[in-house]
Amino acid sequence: MKKSIMALSSLLLTGSIASAQNVAFEEYNLDNGLHVILHKDPSAPVIITSVMYHVGAKDENPERTGFAHFFEHLLFEGTKNIGRGEWFKIVTANGGNNNANTTEDRTYYYEVFPSNNLKLALWMESERMLQPVINQIGVDTQNEVVKEEKRLRYDNNPYGALIPEVKKNMFKNHPYRWTTIGSMAHLDAATLEEFQAFNKKFYIPNNAVLVVAGDFDTAEAKKWIQDYFGPISKGTPITRQKFEEAPITQTIKATYEDANIQIPMIVAAYRTPSMKTRDARVLDMISTYLTGGKSSKLYKNIVDEKKMALQIGAFNYSQEDYGTYIIYGLPMAPHTASEMMGEVDKEIVKLQTDLISENDYQKLQNKFENNYVSNNASVEGIASNLATYYLLYGDVNLINNEIEIYRSITREEIRDIAKKYLNPNQRLLLDYVPAKSENKKI
Repeated sequence: MKKSIMALSSLLLTGSIASAQNVAFEEYNLDNGLHVILHKDPSAPVIITSVMYHVGAKDENPERTGFAHFFEHLLFEGTKNIGRGEWFKIVTANGGNNNANTTEDRTYYYEVFPSNNLKLALWMESERMLQPVINQIGVDTQNEVVKEEKRLRYDNNPYGALIPEVKKNMFKNHPYRWTTIGSMAHLDAATLEEFQAFNKKFYIPNNAVLVVAGDFDTAEAKKWIQDYFGPISKGTPITRQKFEEAPITQTIKATYEDANIQIPMIVAAYRTPSMKTRDARVLDMISTYLTGGKSSKLYKNIVDEKKMALQIGAFNYSQEDYGTYIIYGLPMAPHTASEMMGEVDKEIVKLQTDLISENDYQKLQNKFENNYVSNNASVEGIASNLATYYLLYGDVNLINNEIEIYRSITREEIRDIAKKYLNPNQRLLLDYVPAKSENKKI
């Protein structure tokens, strides 16, 4: 009885925390198609201004990969009214910071300023959208920056080719088959006119969402948004091609040699549905159940108890069109990758056959409640979530009610989704091994 009361108290507490985290927002469209979302939070004298464009690696020409990520860098080069090299100086001089990031599905730019600099932030982002300077010197400069990033993140980083190799083997038709950073040969071969055409096509108001979050006056913000973004012309509507992959019906086997590692890794990857689906959210819970920390099933069994692996992990690599569920591990000698995967498969079969315990189910629910609170704990996080839920999910209200989807997932669904997607004949098995001595870098 005491345990039941404690569990009920815990559930009520997490529920009240989640309710208290409700995010208020207002959204509307400008005549040029730019979607605007406002979130007021006067708790700190800070504002976040962000623009998310619906363009990522999947929107690229297969012969010109890397363009979206390249523009993450290129659009800091300057505008008609912001001189080359001045962008970061202006931000710093006004007490702010800024950054950008790119995925397969979108590109996100943002500034964090003291709240008295909202007008400046809006002007800068409108300049980036209206009249960026895209010239040869900027392209050449950022080409070198991107090449150095590729060397650091992929070429010379231990296990840096894990995601690229999984993507290459899992997708044969969809643009998800290439990496966000793309091909350096493609970027070298691209003309200035191609970069300018890419900008004209995708970096337009009707392919973007503007989010203002923090401490601001609503009437003032709306006026400045209209003044700066309103005059920007609507772009030609973007027609996106739909790519579909044939189901995986037998195990795909691949090997990759990495000169940067000494310990081999075994990777099992399963193709999964869009992150917008309920199934993808169930897979999020399965990932946490299997390898979400040192108390998870696979970690306790394979690393702690049987000492078959140095490390094991799993994550649901969610994307707009498809996802990829990835399990990886570093076998510990004398155990082999095959032995380790045998234990992984046994645990998955249990998940597919039996319902997880009520205790494990409640632990999962608590973790997802905590994640929900953490994700909306900062104004920066809220701004990013508002943009993402609008642009990629098509429903801004998910910032408040997605947690209800996770709460409603049952133990039966966890069993059934594991049975639906996590089968040996539906996966890639990638042997990620040290390079042979003659292939190692000197």
